[in-house]
Amino acid sequence: MSKQLYAVVNPATGELVQEYPAATDAAVDQALDTAANAYRQWSQETTLAERAEVLNAVAALHNERSGELARIAQREMGKPLEEGAAEVEFSASIYAYYAANAHKFLADEPVELLEGEGTAFVRRQPIGTLLGIMPWNYPYYQVARFAAPNLVLGNTIVLKPAPQCPESSAALQRIFTDAGCPEGCYVNVYATNDQAADAIADPRVRGVSFTGSERAGAEIAEKAGRSLKKVVLELGGSDPFLVLSSADLDATAQAAVDTRFENAGQACNAGKRVIVAAELYDEFLGIFTKKVLAAADGLAPLSSVAAAERLEAQVQRAVDDGATLVCEGRREGAFFPPGVLTGVSPNSPSAAEELFGPVATVYRAESETEAVELANSTPYGLGSYVFTTDPEQAMRVADRIEAGMVFVNGVGLEGAELPFGGVKRSGFGRELGRAGIDEFANKKLIRTARA
Repeated sequence: MSKQLYAVVNPATGELVQEYPAATDAAVDQALDTAANAYRQWSQETTLAERAEVLNAVAALHNERSGELARIAQREMGKPLEEGAAEVEFSASIYAYYAANAHKFLADEPVELLEGEGTAFVRRQPIGTLLGIMPWNYPYYQVARFAAPNLVLGNTIVLKPAPQCPESSAALQRIFTDAGCPEGCYVNVYATNDQAADAIADPRVRGVSFTGSERAGAEIAEKAGRSLKKVVLELGGSDPFLVLSSADLDATAQAAVDTRFENAGQACNAGKRVIVAAELYDEFLGIFTKKVLAAADGLAPLSSVAAAERLEAQVQRAVDDGATLVCEGRREGAFFPPGVLTGVSPNSPSAAEELFGPVATVYRAESETEAVELANSTPYGLGSYVFTTDPEQAMRVADRIEAGMVFVNGVGLEGAELPFGGVKRSGFGRELGRAGIDEFANKKLIRTARA
C-alpha cells in the first residue's frame, strides 16, 4: 500500500520544515480499537459535568497556547499570526459554549401524547466512535466544531488531519491529553486516504464527519452509505454577496473585501460572488476594485504552490471564456495577487466553480429577481450575504436564497451558538449550536404506559 506523507511545508518560503510518516495499518487499527474501547467508560462512567469539565480545560489550554498554535498554523498553511490567534480563540469559545450549554441541549424532551395514558420523552445519547476527516484551512476551528459537541455528548473521536497539518494536529492531541481527556477519547492518527476509507467501513466507527472538497465528500458519502453510517459533510461554497441598496457604499464594499479575503480567500463560506444592483454597480465596482488591489499589501500566501497554481488555471479559464480580470502582478510561488473578475457569463463553466483564493467575481443585476437568480445559479448552497436598507426586502430575499446560511448587512457574524452548514452540493448536516450536538446523537424515545 502506498503511504501518504504528512509534511509541514512553509508556503511562504517553500521550506520543508518536517516530515511525518503516515500511520501503519497496525497503528490505524490500534487507534480505532483504543477509541472503541474507551467509548463505554467515557459515555457511561463519566457524568455530563465531568465531560464538560474536560472541555473547559481544553478551552483554557487553547487560550493559554494561542501564540504557539498560531505560529504552527503559519508554518503549515501561511495563516497570518493575528488570524491564527483569532481562530484559536474562537475555537476555545466553542469548547466553552458546549461545556456551558450541554446540560440544556441534552435534557430529556417531553412528548405530549395525542392519546393513551402514561408518558413519553426523548433522551439524547451518544452512538459510539466517530471518524473526523479534517481540512487544512482552519486546523483548530474545524476540529472544535466536530469534537466539542460530540465529546461532551459522550462519543469518542478518531481524527484524521489534512496531510499538510500534522504539527497542529499533534498540538491538539497534546491539549486533549493535558486537559485530562481519558486515553482513547480523542485519538489523532496520520492515516492514508485508503486507510481512512477502510475505517469508514469498519464496524467500530459509527459515524463520519468530513470537511473538504466536493469530490472527496461524494466518495466518503458513498462509502458511508454502503456501510449504513451517518455522515455530516461540509463541502465547497461559492457564496453570493448581494448588494441591493446601501446607505454607505464604501462600508459595504469593505465588508465584501473583508469576507472575500479572510484567510487569503481560502474560506468555504467567503463571499465569492458579488452581485450588485444595476444602479449601484459602476460606483460599487470602482470602490471595491480599489480596495481589492490595495489588499495586495501584506497579503498572506495561499496554503501551497499547488493551490495557487490551481487558482491561476481557474482564473485563466474564466478570462479565456470572455471575462475581464483586474489585478496587479503575477503569481509568485504560493503568493497570488488579489483580483476582480467581471463579465463572467452565468452560462460559462467558470461561473459554477469555487475560486479558493483572493479573487472575487462581480456581477450586475438589473432587478431583485435577477440578483436572486444569480445567487442561486451555482451547484453550491453554503452561505450568503444580503446588504440592503430595506428590512422587508432583506427577509424576502433571504427566504428565496438557496443556502444553509444567510447573513444580512454584516460579515464575520458566525458564532458558537449559530448552526453552520449548507444545502445542494455544499453538503448536509449542521455543526455548532443546538443542531451540532444532535447530528451524532441517538434520539431515543422512552414511552411508558401507566403502571
